[in-house]
Amino acid sequence: MKNKIIAVEEAFITSDIVTEWDNYLSRDNVEPGFRMMGKTYLKATPSTKEVQDRLLNMGTERIADMNSAGIDMQILSLCSPGVQIFEPTLGTMLAHHANDILSDAIKAFPTRFAGLAAIAPQDPNAAVIELARCKRLGLKGVIINSHTMGEYLDAEKYLPILESCESLGLPIYLHPREPSPSMIAPYLDYGLYFAGWGFAAETGLHALRLIMSGIFDKLPKLKIILGHLGEGLPFWLQRIDNRYKLQVSIGAVRKMRKLPSEYFRLHFVITTSGMYSDAALQLCLTELGADSILFAADYPHESAMEAVVFMDSTPISNEDRDKIYWKNAMRVFDL
Repeated sequence: MKNKIIAVEEAFITSDIVTEWDNYLSRDNVEPGFRMMGKTYLKATPSTKEVQDRLLNMGTERIADMNSAGIDMQILSLCSPGVQIFEPTLGTMLAHHANDILSDAIKAFPTRFAGLAAIAPQDPNAAVIELARCKRLGLKGVIINSHTMGEYLDAEKYLPILESCESLGLPIYLHPREPSPSMIAPYLDYGLYFAGWGFAAETGLHALRLIMSGIFDKLPKLKIILGHLGEGLPFWLQRIDNRYKLQVSIGAVRKMRKLPSEYFRLHFVITTSGMYSDAALQLCLTELGADSILFAADYPHESAMEAVVFMDSTPISNEDRDKIYWKNAMRVFDL
């Protein structure tokens, strides 16, 4: 019997945002990581055109790609870094427009698409208003592409966004982007700012900042999703706990109600996006359990077919495979 498959980190973009990305790249004061992205991956070339065309398509061509890979539903989210590089008014307007486009695509194909809301965290009050609107539109979570102009969600100014997400029951997909301006310098050589290393370093740091800030004691129902098998954090949980306890004992950090790993297990779920390693998946199953892992293809940046072939063949039980492929997504996103 064929597995039902829900892919939960599947990107789209709007033509307006592409235009504004180009406008932003023409300025002098561009974030260094995004400038590097603009010179290579975001620049329209024959090698990038296919991906860009797929990002813009939210209709029959995308569904044909899904059918080829055997994917029943995509949970769509705005491509990184979305609107988080723009001044607040422009970012808010572009997010609002993108959410309308996403809502229309879901209405056109309600059994094939669901979606995550885009917001401009650089205007927290407007972001809260947009989150409430997107809940009414039927969107199932929110996408935040890691740092916003070098700032992280543990900053006090972003608390209203986190409170709103908890109260509305909207999980946050904390998606990677290039490292923030304050940390990027050593990543600019050898392409290390990109998805092979810099993305995970940036987003893993962001997740740990949230944990160590104590936000989950204030917001006990807040849920965070991390791609790429947790951006390396499942591998580090024992070490993080060990060094945390040492730092507490010498007064270097404050003592929290729980260990960092406990917050991670309670408040985070991870996805398989872009990760095709049996050993890595087995480690995550051991550390977190199958209930905390979702399937993602990372379309169109990764091959959806490769993602499905891996998941079909990896040596796990059929029960766990069903949880990862679709059952957990039904629960996490209230589908």
